[in-house]
Amino acid sequence: MSDGSVQNWSARRTRRAAAGRDGDRPVVRSLLQDAGLRPTRQRVALGEILYGRGHRHVSAEQLHEEALAADVPVSLATVYNTLHQFTEAGLLREVAVEGTKTYFDTNVGHHHHYYVEGENRVFDIPGDGVPVGEVPVLPEGMEIVRVDVVVRLRPKRS
Repeated sequence: MSDGSVQNWSARRTRRAAAGRDGDRPVVRSLLQDAGLRPTRQRVALGEILYGRGHRHVSAEQLHEEALAADVPVSLATVYNTLHQFTEAGLLREVAVEGTKTYFDTNVGHHHHYYVEGENRVFDIPGDGVPVGEVPVLPEGMEIVRVDVVVRLRPKRS
């Protein structure tokens, strides 16, 4: 490794450590393995970014920008694929707010969401804030997986 490469590597590690992700690596590896996913370098790096800040909602584009800022060389397509793999494995919850606008939630427990139109912001409705009443009669052979409620908001107009 040349001196320039060592300095670049060291600078990247310093930025990653400052961002608080180096200590999360063993936890993320274990999380992935427990979910049946192979802890590849890119999955671990994206997992560190996703889970290093507690529960949150991110779009693929947002995670891609955060990855690039943390010197994690990853394509947007890989971010999308990884987010969908994490969702299929039960590590994330997909929240569809508009036709093609989707967020991924690190809180996979039962809860509902607010979506602020114009700000493209999603956040959790606290507690059991939305009681779900009766559901329609289900088609033969079907069962409910979950009920998602997204309450759309906008600032009040004066």
